[in-house]
Order: sequence, then structure tokens, then C-alpha cells
Amino acid sequence: MRMIKENLIRLTVFASFLAISLLLFNCTDSTSPETGQGQLKLSMVDAPAGYDQVNIVVTRVEVHKSGADSNSGWFVLNNNSATYDLLTLRNGASVVLGNSSLDAGFYSQLRLIIGTGSNVVVNGVAYPLEIPSGEQTGVKLNHSFEIQSGLIYELLLDFDAGHSIVLTGNNQYKLKPVIRIVPLIISGTISGKINPISAAGYVYAISGADTISTIAEPITGSFKLMALLQQTYRVEVFSANVAFNDTTINNVAVIAKQNTDLGTINLSAK
Repeated sequence: MRMIKENLIRLTVFASFLAISLLLFNCTDSTSPETGQGQLKLSMVDAPAGYDQVNIVVTRVEVHKSGADSNSGWFVLNNNSATYDLLTLRNGASVVLGNSSLDAGFYSQLRLIIGTGSNVVVNGVAYPLEIPSGEQTGVKLNHSFEIQSGLIYELLLDFDAGHSIVLTGNNQYKLKPVIRIVPLIISGTISGKINPISAAGYVYAISGADTISTIAEPITGSFKLMALLQQTYRVEVFSANVAFNDTTINNVAVIAKQNTDLGTINLSAK
């Protein structure tokens, strides 16, 4: 499966790398912070996938307080409907899904309510994206955390679009979300630049069973891997251009709340 995915990404990136531009979407929360509480900031990033676009309509973001039943205890972080192309949220780009005050205490779940209009674009054609229960119960994510009075707690949702979309029939697509939830306080980043730019490199950070990936920007060759837990990684760089060799960098250490800069990574010609 990994070889199929790599070949798909190689073809997609090399065919379009001169025309791709990075877009940064921002979402602001309209709820005013309340005094005597803590604050939760929720951001989203994504990994590359073999599609033109993956557009998700998020109408509301909520969190659930521990100890409450399944129907009560939900607090709204953001109720401003917005559409996000997940494939633009890479290499340092992110979107703020919610930034609001909450009562101090323990929370157990996050929930994204998905509206109509979500779609996936394949070879320039948009297809509706089915999201089971997205508009009713929403996409629920289990994650236990504590909000402390006067402090900000930041979470990153790392949305893996490539593994989240399932082709169920003739041009029928379903979203089964694969999302990592990583507290910012225990995560860091890895950045660098692929040379030459024409190598159209894409990058994996691998630690045990965990694999995070991104595609180098087509104009600059730069990349940034987000939401990496503090540990040591093996960084594998692949070229979508068959004229260049791949390379591997071992023992790359990630430190929480810091960026590990690999500098310029030169891919040799075959």
C-alpha cells in the first residue's frame, strides 16, 4: 500500500509542482473569552494526498466536559461555518478551528459538525464527499485534557486526508476521518529545503509505527513537518522526478515547542 501511495503522490506532485501555490485559511471564533476561565486553542494541519482538493465544510466545533452525559456538557468553541481545503494545510500552514474560554476542569471529547457541500476534487472534477452523521452527531474525537484557570491549552488536529477518504463505488467518496490529536506543548517540527527544486521532493518522518509526511513546496523546495511528538525520527526524502535519487537522514531529534532545521537536502542525480 505504501508503494502505491508513493507512486500516486510522485505522479501528482511532478505533474503539478510548478503550478501549485500554498493557501492559508484562517478562522476566527466569535465567542468572547470569559473571565476566571482557561482557554482552548484548536488548530488543524494536514498531510498530502493524491487529490486536487479535499474541501470540508465545518459549521461548528465543540468540546465535551468529563462526567457529563452524551447529550449534555457540550461547549461551543466556534460556530462560524467555513470551508477548508485540507490539502493546503501543510508545511507550516494551519487553520484555527476554535479559540475560546472554557470552565476550568477536565474534558474528554472534541466534535466537528460537518455541513453540506463537502467534496473531493479528482482530475479537476468535484465529487460529493459523504460524511456519515456529520451534520447530526458530528465527527467525534476522543482526547482527555485539562483546562486550567488563566492558562491557554493548545491542540493540533493532524488530519490525514490520504487515509481518510474511501472510494466506495463509481466516483462515490466517503470520509472516514483519520486524525491525530497532539498537544502543542509536547510536539515540535522538522523543516528543511530540497535541492534542486525540480526534484519535487516529498518527505516522511518515521518513528516506530508513526509516519508523518508532507510535500516540498514547488516554488521554493521548502518543507515543514508539523505535530511531531518529542522523540527521534528517521527522515526519508523521495523525489517525484525519476532523474534524482532518494535519501534518508537518521537520528533526527524533535524537541517539544522547537523546530529542527535540516537545512538544504541535496538530492543527487542518477
